[in-house]
Amino acid sequence: MKITFPETFTWGVATAAAQIEGAAFEDGRGPSIWDVFSRLPGKIEGGGIPDVCCDSYHNVGRDVAMLKELGVKAYRMSFSWSRILPDGTGPVNEAGVAYYRKLLLAVKEAGIEINATIYHWDLPYALQIKGGFGNREIIDWYLNYASLLFDRFGDLVDYWVTFNEPIATYVGHAKGFFAPGLSDEKYARQCIHHLLVCHGRAVQLFRERKLKSRIGVVVDVWKHYPARPDNEEDIASALENNEIQGYGMFLHPLFLGGYSSVLTAYMEEHDMTPKMEPDDLETICQKLDFYGLNFYNGLYDDVDEMRRMEAQKASGGNFQDRPVRHLEAAYDVLHMLKEQYQIDIPIYITENGVAQSDGPDRAAILGDDDRIAYVSETLYHVRRAMDDGIDVRGYYLWSLMDNFEWSAGFCARYGLYYTDYENLQMIPKKSVSWYRDVIRNSALEMEP
Repeated sequence: MKITFPETFTWGVATAAAQIEGAAFEDGRGPSIWDVFSRLPGKIEGGGIPDVCCDSYHNVGRDVAMLKELGVKAYRMSFSWSRILPDGTGPVNEAGVAYYRKLLLAVKEAGIEINATIYHWDLPYALQIKGGFGNREIIDWYLNYASLLFDRFGDLVDYWVTFNEPIATYVGHAKGFFAPGLSDEKYARQCIHHLLVCHGRAVQLFRERKLKSRIGVVVDVWKHYPARPDNEEDIASALENNEIQGYGMFLHPLFLGGYSSVLTAYMEEHDMTPKMEPDDLETICQKLDFYGLNFYNGLYDDVDEMRRMEAQKASGGNFQDRPVRHLEAAYDVLHMLKEQYQIDIPIYITENGVAQSDGPDRAAILGDDDRIAYVSETLYHVRRAMDDGIDVRGYYLWSLMDNFEWSAGFCARYGLYYTDYENLQMIPKKSVSWYRDVIRNSALEMEP
């Protein structure tokens, strides 16, 4: 069965600064919350720290050569706030600016579009000790940083993303297993509100600058469904995980204005309603140029099974520990975005991929048929939604190379290229040639 996409469809790959750059304390860069969090005992699987990662800071030519080998039309990357502003505010680190100009120029010279994320989880630690996103001054700190990026790189970036997966900020303040490692849900709700205001103000600033590019936001959707449709506990769990602990926290204020009635009632009942200024909700709900969907899986909540997992101390993270895939949820999620959240702007799948467990059998990792099957099935369901009229314009595979996968450290390999962390050699996996053919033909073959 052949699945075809429009010739104008954008095919890309995605990375993030904290996960690939390394050079954590070189050339004036300040520490981020992940540099600090990763050093807390037991927080990162395998004890990995992001000091070197893939050493992309010193290997711009190598990374761009991989992009060219793949033939991608677009590259999604992020800026490290603490590499550009080591203290979060104050003097600019010109060495950091020079690195990004070198990278962006090389990507553009290769004829590849740039999709750049302003904030991808790595807050400067200097700001965290001042309260981070819990301090309303973060709005001014973030705007100062965004303004600097617009000034220095506005001539090179094609697509700007204000925030990637803001739920990471919630998890890092409410659940404790992401940076900065706090467990205070009320505080987390305040942090998220400030983050959303940062987003809205940055969009307003972008419009004022009249840059010849586009701006949007990336929100991941792990949609939960009741495993037993007639079981009240499963129904309640799915609702909570979607509307109170998941994507509803962001999509409703971003696209519909204000927090949902379900979340509002929950926050009032638990004394967690964030402090806000009168115009905050209007500021948050800005018209965007595109929406980025990070999709990995659909999830079915069986409360009895979830209790057993909790009893066994199973970690949650980004739900990748659940072995069953429900990739058909991509179709449902895309319809939900348009029909429930009234998203009427172009949609890009800004992340999608599957992890391989690290291990000594390199040959098995390089022959990644499972990744090919996973991406193929996801694209099949994306194409179904497009046939229904959902305006999906592109797809970015996560990730270009194996890298530092946050709390999973270096134990989870998402890359098209295998990273040998001993010598930093990049070895193409089977999926490289497969994805290159998909990009070249804007089509793929699947078993019926």
